[in-house]
Amino acid sequence: MGTIFNIIILGVIVWFLYQRFVPAKGIKNINVTELKAELNNKGDKQFIDVRTPNEYRGNHIKEFKNIPLNDLGKRAQELSKDKEVVVICQSGLRSSHASKALKKLGFKEVTNVKGGMSSWR
Repeated sequence: MGTIFNIIILGVIVWFLYQRFVPAKGIKNINVTELKAELNNKGDKQFIDVRTPNEYRGNHIKEFKNIPLNDLGKRAQELSKDKEVVVICQSGLRSSHASKALKKLGFKEVTNVKGGMSSWR
């Protein structure tokens, strides 16, 4: 009985870690060096910063519009589902969550900035 329980617990832990750290299907991940190239070649892209308004005011990249992660669900209509969305936060964790949420809302091209503003120089 104990062995079956341990296998189930291990399975839940592995599933949780997989869900947390494996990029969602259809989400592109870039680093800040690649982001600089994206900013030079904006094209049909929209840039959002999902940090809090205070974090955004403290330091942000001018091309990025602030839509805090907590507001993303109700403000997603401000974005076009037909244009690529590039998402940044402080470290890359909230932007990863936001990227997954945008994919679930039907956005076709979503790009997450790994390392976030902490890596921006």
